[in-house]
Amino acid sequence: MRPFRLAIIAGEASGDALALQFVAALRERLGGRAIELCGVGDHGLPEAGLRPLFPQSDIAVMGFGPVIARLPLLLRRIGDAARGVVAFEPDLLLTIDSPDFCLRVAKKVRARAPGIPIVHWVCPSVWAWRSGRARRMAPHVDRILALLPFEPAALARLHGPETVYVGHPLMQRLRELRPDKTEQDARDDASRPIVLVLPGSRRSEIHHMLPVYGEAVAKVAASVPGARFVLPAVARLQPAIAEAVAGWPVVPEIVTGEAAKLAAFRNARAALATSGTVTLELALSQIPTVAAYRGADWEAAIARRLVKLPSVILPNLIVGRNIVPEFIQEEATPEALSRHLLGALSEGPERSSQLQGFAEVEAIMRSAGPSPAANALEAALAIVAKRSGRPVVSL
Repeated sequence: MRPFRLAIIAGEASGDALALQFVAALRERLGGRAIELCGVGDHGLPEAGLRPLFPQSDIAVMGFGPVIARLPLLLRRIGDAARGVVAFEPDLLLTIDSPDFCLRVAKKVRARAPGIPIVHWVCPSVWAWRSGRARRMAPHVDRILALLPFEPAALARLHGPETVYVGHPLMQRLRELRPDKTEQDARDDASRPIVLVLPGSRRSEIHHMLPVYGEAVAKVAASVPGARFVLPAVARLQPAIAEAVAGWPVVPEIVTGEAAKLAAFRNARAALATSGTVTLELALSQIPTVAAYRGADWEAAIARRLVKLPSVILPNLIVGRNIVPEFIQEEATPEALSRHLLGALSEGPERSSQLQGFAEVEAIMRSAGPSPAANALEAALAIVAKRSGRPVVSL
């Protein structure tokens, strides 16, 4: 029997991690059958057998300015990836996240080799903005593997590709996020609480969020003198953050690295966080949170025209109501943030309401089962079998 051929297009480290889990599940599913890998990826994928078409660093770029600067190379690499995949003749093309790149590759592959099954893992945020992308994906993506439970219904409403909720990788990390007995005692101490300050992972977020967070932290510290403030920082931004918080009335403790971040999460009683995936991490960690976002005025004006959602906070979207208070642009004042953060720190209705809501988030997220990678594999192989008309084991 010939090897099973899997083409992978992953544009960044988080996609590589998902791809490695998928490959491991595939090896287990196919037993001793050989597997051949080709595509774009890094961070362990070449060691797992991936034959790279070109370095992932060529396409690992974020931000409007850097993308424009590298646009000729990005456009060339889209064509290179599509040609490489078609020449490989895979049983499956798995594209992961990085939708602006991956979905352009998928479109070209579908045009050149219509018989190749194409599955995309991590649903683009079409439910939040640029909803027309959903319908445009449908002709060249056979199935989307979603991390969030509300996404299948959203893609169906928007006439996008068939979408399956396979579960979120965070669900496999609950033990790392939740406190042990000693750490729970720290969480329960309302007189000396640890408060997380999470300004974001982009320089623009740091620029806009830190000034208002500094004032909010000072107000909370005045009301809770025993409070300790911990700021988990991305290593590359640590110097800029340290410089920015040096003038705060109450300077937070800055920690870097995943282990230090997880330790801070396990001990924290409440958090002040910039909107993003971190709000879901906090919900699953059972840490009452106040969420905020500020950007440039022109960015806010565009966002208000494009984003049509009752909330931009993932836990709120998952349960269908606002359990995490959120403050956007001019509403994100030190007074509002500090007032609600004090409510999250204190035993009372605001804190208990969030904790009850987080239990609902967890229950909904658990509905996919314990292994997102195994679910993703079965959903992908079902498409392979459907398009080929034969069971995967006989391909």
